[in-house]
Amino acid sequence: MSHRPTIDEIAAFLADLKALCTIGGNPAELADRKADLLERISDAMPGDQEAADVAHTARVVANEARER
Repeated sequence: MSHRPTIDEIAAFLADLKALCTIGGNPAELADRKADLLERISDAMPGDQEAADVAHTARVVANEARER
């Protein structure tokens, strides 16, 4: 995985989440971006099991959303 997410990347994700909630969009794509951000955060925090668990759960949900 790549480096941890920047503030700008997180802000862009949150703006897109807000847009999805108000005008619609592709929830599977957003779930994939969320999982990517959480995986990168987890990678930057080795030994943090909670971060790893949250990232793993987000990836499972993103994969399920993509299959729908």
